[in-house]
Amino acid sequence: MCKCAVIVGNELLNYSFGEKHPLNSKRLEAFWSTLNHSESIHTGNLKLLPPILADENTVASFHEKKYIDFVKESSITGSGYLDSGDTPSFKGVFDASMYVVGSTILALDTVVNRTDGIVHAFNPIGGLHHARRNAAGGFCVFNDIGAAILYARKKHDLKKILYVDIDAHHGDGVFYEFENDPDLFIADIHEDGSFLYPGTGSESETGLGDAKGTKLNLPLPPGATDHDFLSAFSKIEDFVESIEFELVIFQCGADGLLGDPLTHLKYSDKSHEYAAKVLHRIAHDKSGGRIIGLGGGGYNTENLATAWNKVVEVFASDNLI
Repeated sequence: MCKCAVIVGNELLNYSFGEKHPLNSKRLEAFWSTLNHSESIHTGNLKLLPPILADENTVASFHEKKYIDFVKESSITGSGYLDSGDTPSFKGVFDASMYVVGSTILALDTVVNRTDGIVHAFNPIGGLHHARRNAAGGFCVFNDIGAAILYARKKHDLKKILYVDIDAHHGDGVFYEFENDPDLFIADIHEDGSFLYPGTGSESETGLGDAKGTKLNLPLPPGATDHDFLSAFSKIEDFVESIEFELVIFQCGADGLLGDPLTHLKYSDKSHEYAAKVLHRIAHDKSGGRIIGLGGGGYNTENLATAWNKVVEVFASDNLI
């Protein structure tokens, strides 16, 4: 039986930049509402886990202390920005961000330890892939992905990791921080940076030094559809076939779906369902079933609720394509 954990709790609602900001608490509320009607809730394949705070040392493994202290101070005043203008501060932003990282680490620990028989996990507020070691970026304060990669290696001795990112925005905060790491395999489908923040992720960027060839950037033009996504994802399938890894991290931002207010792509939730099915099977084939999903972006609440629920349903299914 494939059991999947989903992190659910009011603490995650606090990672919100206000009702008028694209990243607000209504996103998670929409997902949780959809999740309550999930078939897996009634089969016993789905377990809900409460969020937890990250240990500061875990965050400091990725982020510079000076930046962490800056977020702490900003969390008290709640004014200004944590970057050049995309990521506003608010009172309590430090703890809210620590819950994001802590919940991704909880998802990782749960999967690796197979707690209560759980083999997959999903953190809807995770996937903050723009934060750099010394700065916020693109609504991302602390990079839970980077922290989780380093934690997986130190705590669980999982050296080789596959990171797949289908968010419409390029995952620059992960890609460039691990660009010369030969043991982190990255495959990133995103809208071409010529048209969308952060303006990075060209196809020619495949890693540096010993890591050359371990990274795959697949930019798509505005207006790209499911057909274009599946064509790009077939390259990820080919890429994965020849490599070995011990953990899969799947950033499944839903901002590539038709109708998202911030992007220009036109996928349907079928793209998310397909990607989840392929990675689910690959995880069982190559990484002992270990896969964690992270919500990432998505600013049309109906879209993200549907797409993320598709991912969870696949993770909780016993069917492997």
